[in-house]
Amino acid sequence: MNYLLHSRKFWLAVLDVVVSTATYFVGKYVPTGNSEDIIWLIASWQPVVVALIVGIAYEDGKLGR
Repeated sequence: MNYLLHSRKFWLAVLDVVVSTATYFVGKYVPTGNSEDIIWLIASWQPVVVALIVGIAYEDGKLGR
């Protein structure tokens, strides 16, 4: 459990969930009519975060962690 709490990959995934959830609910409950744009924004962030996590995992693999 201690390893998980010190993992950069874990905290990036948690941050991604928090930001995506907050963005979704702001778009849903703020009457702007741009909910499609909010969903597009969340979907466009996901590959970037996943690529970052994969890059860190690759680094960790090279270092033997």
